Amino acid sequence: MPKVLFIGESWFTYSVHQKGFDTFHTSEYVEGGTDFIRKITEMGMEVDYVPAHKIETEVPDTVAGYKKYDVVIISDVGANSFLLGRRTFAESIVVPNKLEAIKKYVGEGGSLLMVGGYMSFTGIDAKTRYGESPLRDCLPVKMLPNDDRVELPQGIVPEKVGDHDITKDLPKHWPNLLGYNKVIAKENTETLAIVGEDPLLVIGAYKKGKSAAFTSDLAPHWAPREFVDWVEYPNLWNKLIGWLTSKD
Repeated sequence: MPKVLFIGESWFTYSVHQKGFDTFHTSEYVEGGTDFIRKITEMGMEVDYVPAHKIETEVPDTVAGYKKYDVVIISDVGANSFLLGRRTFAESIVVPNKLEAIKKYVGEGGSLLMVGGYMSFTGIDAKTRYGESPLRDCLPVKMLPNDDRVELPQGIVPEKVGDHDITKDLPKHWPNLLGYNKVIAKENTETLAIVGEDPLLVIGAYKKGKSAAFTSDLAPHWAPREFVDWVEYPNLWNKLIGWLTSKD
């Protein structure tokens, strides 16, 4: 079964509570991909998880380091977390470019999936910046130069549009999502699902490898419980990862 490197989908929250004259602070650490990891593990996959704050020390910086994985998944963590580690940012030391290594890994036959969120694709306030990184070449979508979020508090129903092994057994309409990253599918790719008129799930090839983009979230808040608890949720990811890791 596939061996997965899953990167991101974690955050720290610091809160200020004001009660009249007095204030106090609380902090919280959250890993948002817990349900996703559990469900694909139950499907038989082996997952190595690297939260966002450990990218500098635990994510490979060579093509060889990625080749022990069948697929790399990046979810809701920006390009700066790969490019601006402490040694570069604080000490001005030259180090390998982790995103360049991922690009070469895909080109040599690996696979890459990017999942949407506030810090995916171009992201909130255009801070995520994957469109200015090496991954712009190997992902199957073009990224906007501006904040690419589409917020839909009223919900939007995804629609299956592609006739492909990944989606053929899934229903035409999927549970509501609450937002997504707006992207443009590249030429010679396949769009398998849409939200409104925009791509939700796009697959493609890069040299000898494969890549995919799922432009909404795999966990709250853009993916409400009805989506995460959807009976077909594990099947969607299982089939997508199965296609990415197949050698067809």
